[in-house]
Amino acid sequence: MNIGLIGKKIGMTREFLDSGLSIPVTVLSVEKGRILDVITKEKRGYNAIQVGFGKIKTSKLTKQMKGFFAKKSTEPKKFLKEFRVDNISEFKEGNEIGLELFKDQKFIDITSKTIGKGFAGVMKRHNFSGLRASHGVSVSHRAAGSTGQNQDPGKVFKGKKMAGHMGEKFRTIQNLEVIKSDLENNLIFVKGSVPGSKNSLVLIQKNSKKTKRTSTLEKIKKFQEESIKIISETKEKKRTIDKKESSTSKTEKKETKK
Repeated sequence: MNIGLIGKKIGMTREFLDSGLSIPVTVLSVEKGRILDVITKEKRGYNAIQVGFGKIKTSKLTKQMKGFFAKKSTEPKKFLKEFRVDNISEFKEGNEIGLELFKDQKFIDITSKTIGKGFAGVMKRHNFSGLRASHGVSVSHRAAGSTGQNQDPGKVFKGKKMAGHMGEKFRTIQNLEVIKSDLENNLIFVKGSVPGSKNSLVLIQKNSKKTKRTSTLEKIKKFQEESIKIISETKEKKRTIDKKESSTSKTEKKETKK
């Protein structure tokens, strides 16, 4: 598992580039996490680190958690997350992890809980086409239709697409592009949408699936370089044509004088 950070989704806005292009971005606020515990293979059978995120009042803690934070001699943390690592020697208790983790990262994975839609029908939940909206169909325009079979097997199989609770599930969007990161204000700007509503918690990690896709910023840079090259070439061609024209005009003047 990649080491990640827990942040908060602030909302969506637009990021304007120098070229005038506007990119839709989601703004994520990420506070620094503190390493509370280093778990060794001898201790628990695997190597991992326990990281704490967010602030919480001591009055809201249980006696056990108060004792845990007192033992670690750190301020109480609201969320505790465990990340498996290969090399434990790189991490020490008390160290902080921030946005520097994604310094040279072009793409990231974001996990969050989707917006709850409540009880939804089959057309909204599973994209059913519904029954005919014409004469002969009464009341059951948006109904699911038949769900079972004949006498054999005589039951509805598990997993049948039916109406029910929709949304409010953990979903991961992979390879989201990082447009900008503000280390001073602990903000990261990600291209496109992120699951969840405003102020919902998100888990940000390095991309698990490597992609060969070029980023938007790289595309713009390449386009600018190509356009500059084309402009310089056209200017050079124009100069050569002007030179030729001037030389021909001079020779014509000399001939007329003769």
